[in-house]
Amino acid sequence: MKNKLALVSVSDKSGLAPFCRGLRKMGYDIVSTGGTLKFLKKNKIAVQSISELTEFPEILDGRVKTLHPKVHGGLLYRRNDVNHKKQVKEHEIQPIDMVVVNLYPFKAVVQKPNVKFQDAIENIDIGGPSMLRSAAKNFESVAVVTDPQDYASVLEEMQKAKGKISLSTRKKLSAKVFQLTSRYDALIGSFLSEDSEILPETINLSFQKKNPLRYGENPHQQAAVYEMETTHPEIFPEQLSGKELSYNNLLDTFATLSIIQEFSKPSACVIKHNNPCGIAQSTQLADAVSKAIECDSQSAFGGIVGLNKKCDSKTAKVLLEQLRFFEVVIAPDYDSKALAALKKRKNLRILKVDLKKTSERFSYQINNGSLLLQERNTSLVEREQKILKGLKWVTKVKGSKKDAEDLLFAWKCAKQVKSNAIVLTQGSQTVGIGAGQMSRVDSVRIACDKAGNKTQGALLASDGFFPMPDNIEVASRHGIRLIIQPGGSIKDPDVIEACDFYGIGMCLTGERHFKH
Repeated sequence: MKNKLALVSVSDKSGLAPFCRGLRKMGYDIVSTGGTLKFLKKNKIAVQSISELTEFPEILDGRVKTLHPKVHGGLLYRRNDVNHKKQVKEHEIQPIDMVVVNLYPFKAVVQKPNVKFQDAIENIDIGGPSMLRSAAKNFESVAVVTDPQDYASVLEEMQKAKGKISLSTRKKLSAKVFQLTSRYDALIGSFLSEDSEILPETINLSFQKKNPLRYGENPHQQAAVYEMETTHPEIFPEQLSGKELSYNNLLDTFATLSIIQEFSKPSACVIKHNNPCGIAQSTQLADAVSKAIECDSQSAFGGIVGLNKKCDSKTAKVLLEQLRFFEVVIAPDYDSKALAALKKRKNLRILKVDLKKTSERFSYQINNGSLLLQERNTSLVEREQKILKGLKWVTKVKGSKKDAEDLLFAWKCAKQVKSNAIVLTQGSQTVGIGAGQMSRVDSVRIACDKAGNKTQGALLASDGFFPMPDNIEVASRHGIRLIIQPGGSIKDPDVIEACDFYGIGMCLTGERHFKH
């Protein structure tokens, strides 16, 4: 009686040699292809080439190796089917009892900078998914191993059961195959449709568990974070120190990332409950941090701090002196002294993130079984000059070039605040923020209350148009000097008239930035 046969063809060769040695001890013969064949021979593991099994050479630069009846017949053959037995014997097809395959690294290849389109295409695996699916379909007779993390447990089970693998294990391994191939195909489909100017008719999203979280929105709720399989390198922070992250920590962290990507000059923000308490930019990062905290130091307590430049020791010192307690700090990097100082607060979560990576083209939200998809509201950094040139002054009072730059800062900040959003600024520092109110005029009142006497001569940014001139009346009572807003209300003439009456300058951007 012939030995059992394992077909082995992998891109990821980690742990492969000891696994194949274990298979040989269990009485398996091994057949392999291309680079895997060379690897096994180099490790002095007995192996035959796929061409010896199929009696047909690998052709078309390796594009066709395993797409052959002797491979798929050996995989799909139902061992208890009389007709199948007859055909297998007639065509001299040897049963294949195990498939060990993982796929070409398509994701890793397309995430490389300046990857050539043809290189991406050549890393679309055809034979691998075909073998995996054939073996997985016939899991009643064939074991299929696609994850190197499963090598040890599979060998251990075989050793305990005299070379056998239980039906339940084969079924679990089969399920992993279809999860893998669906993710793989979704990734390729996403890559090939990236240049499409329309929203796709079908969305196939795939997520892989990345980390368990400390808890969900509340301590009694379990939670985890899943990484979306994407053709873009993920923008996910690396944790350098501190307690395990919670669900709320990550929500605020993602909001923080969105803000610090908005600015090119040294900038900082403090986030609380998905909204900024303060945002500032300066020539020095430490000064930006100080001003961001200063905007609303009471609300900043227990918040998350985001930095868009490398954290130095001076910045770390300001942070630790001005904030008695904060949950998370996130930055592109830290110098050794800053890191050492921050680590002294043992529970402080210190995160590092690569801000040079690009985000997915779309943003997604899943609610009640429905997926909401929209184009991502990308950073305004690349459009700064275009926006400045396009500002339309509609009042008698006009701002200077410096005023326009300061208004753009306020506008960027308003873009990051939950609607209805009102942001007051002095220079490149927020001094009052009104967020998430059902009435815009209430957001104006809250922002002014937060700012106190700093409203005098302040600039005001609104993420949406003013539906009524009452917003202007409130702003005037607090000494607001200039306003930036999108415009577009049927009441625009009344709003402009109110600005002229109170001597407030106002410019329109022509674009809205709601954030629900």
